Amino acid sequence: MATADVIGEAEAGAEERDWSEMTPVCLSEAFSRLGLEDLWRGAMACCRSWRDAARSRPSLFAAINLEPAFAAVGADAADWWTPAFQRRVDAMLRSSASLAEGELREVRVRHCSGDALAFAAESSPKLGILSIRSSPSVSDRSMLTVALFCPMLTELDISYCHEVSYKSLKVIGQNCPNLIVLNRNVFNWLDSSEHVGIVPDAYLRSCPEDGDREAITISKFMQKLKHLIIRFSKLSGVGLNAISVGCKELEVLDLFGCANLTNRGIEQATCNLKNLKKLEKPNFFVPRSSFHMGRYGHWQLYDERFQTNVFQI
Repeated sequence: MATADVIGEAEAGAEERDWSEMTPVCLSEAFSRLGLEDLWRGAMACCRSWRDAARSRPSLFAAINLEPAFAAVGADAADWWTPAFQRRVDAMLRSSASLAEGELREVRVRHCSGDALAFAAESSPKLGILSIRSSPSVSDRSMLTVALFCPMLTELDISYCHEVSYKSLKVIGQNCPNLIVLNRNVFNWLDSSEHVGIVPDAYLRSCPEDGDREAITISKFMQKLKHLIIRFSKLSGVGLNAISVGCKELEVLDLFGCANLTNRGIEQATCNLKNLKKLEKPNFFVPRSSFHMGRYGHWQLYDERFQTNVFQI
C-alpha cells in the first residue's frame, strides 16, 4: 500500500479534537504554556469561555514583561513618549494587576503613569521585580505607594525616570529590606544628540543633578545591594566613597559614563568592596561611536573641544 494511502486512512480515522469541550482546568493548564502576547491576543481574545478560563487562574498573570516587545524594535521611538502610548501601557498594567488578584510578582514595563503604577502596587503585595524605566509620569508620590505596599521587592529599575528623586530611594530602602538590585541610569548628558527628536527636549534637559545625594541615600538605606547600575550619574568622589562604605555587599558596580569621577578615586573607593566581581568604569576614552555620535572622534577630543575638566584623572 502506498505511503500516501496509509496517511490518508489514518487522517480519516482520527477523531477531530473539539477544544470547546475542554474543561476550564485543562484550558488554563494549556494557557500556562503560552507567552504573554499569545495569552492576551490569542487565547483571551478567542471567546468568552476561554477568557473566563484564563481569568480563573490568577497565576497566569503573575508577570507582565513588555521588555521583549520593546527590545524587538531595537531603539527608542518617539511614539513611546506620547500620552496615547502611555494609556496603552497603563491599560495592560492595570488589567494584569486586577487579573492576578494579588499574585503579581514581576512587572517590566516602560512609559507607565504614576497612577497606574500605584494601582498595581496597592494590589500586589508579592511584587518582587519592578522595572519602569523611561516613565516620565512616575514621581515620588507613586514610588511611596510602591514602598508601602510592596515590601518584598528585590529588584528595581527606575532608569530615566526624572521625577523620581532621592526621596524615593530612601523610602524604598526603608520599606524593602530585601532589595539587592538597583538600576538608576540617566541619559547621556555629555551629548544627548542620539536622543534628540525622540525624547522630548524638555525632558532631556531635566536630567537629575543630585547624583551625590542619591548615592549617599543609597549608601544609608540600601546596604544589602549586590548590583548597582548608575550609568551617566553625576555623582562625584564624595558619592562613590559613601557607596563603598555603606554597600559592602556589592558584587556588580556599573559607573559607565559617570564623568565626574577619576580613575584614582574609583580605585581608592572600590578597594573597600571585597565582594566586587564586576566593575564598569566610566571609560573616559571610549570612542564616541559607542554612543552613535561621531562628530569629534573620542572623549579626549570632546574634553578639548568644550574645555571641560570632567575628564581629568
